[in-house]
Amino acid sequence: MASTYASPIAGLPPQSALHTGRAVFTEAYALIPHGVMRDIVTSYLPHWRDTRLWVIARPMTGFSETFSQYVVEVLPGGGSERPEPNASAEGVLFIVAGEAALTIAGQSYQLTPGGYAFLPPGCAWSLVNRGADPVRFHWVRKRYEAVDGVETPTAFVTNENDEPIRWMPGTKDRWGTTRFVEPTDLRHDMHVNIVTLEPGAVIPFEETHVMEHGLYVLEGKAVYRLNRDWVEVEAGDFMWLRAFCPQACYAGPDRFRYLLYKDVNRHAKLDL
Repeated sequence: MASTYASPIAGLPPQSALHTGRAVFTEAYALIPHGVMRDIVTSYLPHWRDTRLWVIARPMTGFSETFSQYVVEVLPGGGSERPEPNASAEGVLFIVAGEAALTIAGQSYQLTPGGYAFLPPGCAWSLVNRGADPVRFHWVRKRYEAVDGVETPTAFVTNENDEPIRWMPGTKDRWGTTRFVEPTDLRHDMHVNIVTLEPGAVIPFEETHVMEHGLYVLEGKAVYRLNRDWVEVEAGDFMWLRAFCPQACYAGPDRFRYLLYKDVNRHAKLDL
């Protein structure tokens, strides 16, 4: 089945629009629906040409503290040769529209929708849009937690269409995850995966765990349990969850898919 990838609708609503949106920020989660990702909330970055972005997650004391997530739009001819200012930051790029020319340590790659790149800390990379249409991609960033005796992971590039869905046992291939890194690979301290629920599938218990989450809905709609609330979500929405926020899901009438961030494979900090 061909995949589709939502991204911000941009623009501005008409003056006649009613304030009936679903945006909410609570002590345990935030919901940023696609309808509020407009031109007025975009930002710009140093050393990026003809580029704007929606900042949909950033570290915040007392909330979600481990990562930032952007939806980046690069116009034709735009891009950066100095994209990442923090040598301690690792990153994942996931392409949702257009074609991006990515260079990592002198090696060139052409990323199309579904394209995925992992960029380790200190990695030399650049990205430009040499096409005729805008490029849109997610950029997830995290400060890498190095461990004595554990190697730093290496860069890699793939496409979700080249990776299998790992179906959860007992679900009749209805709920699964496209994993770009093996869970037991201790070099990695974050996972950015794609979760797929076929029509009517469920996450049948309230997951409650230490990992922080960013969930960007790529396709479909669902009713999602967030802490005490059941919330309707659809393509283009973003859910931002603190550690230990209970979560569950009932998928809607079509395939429901989201890009999922979580922090993994490290000791809990004891010196906050």
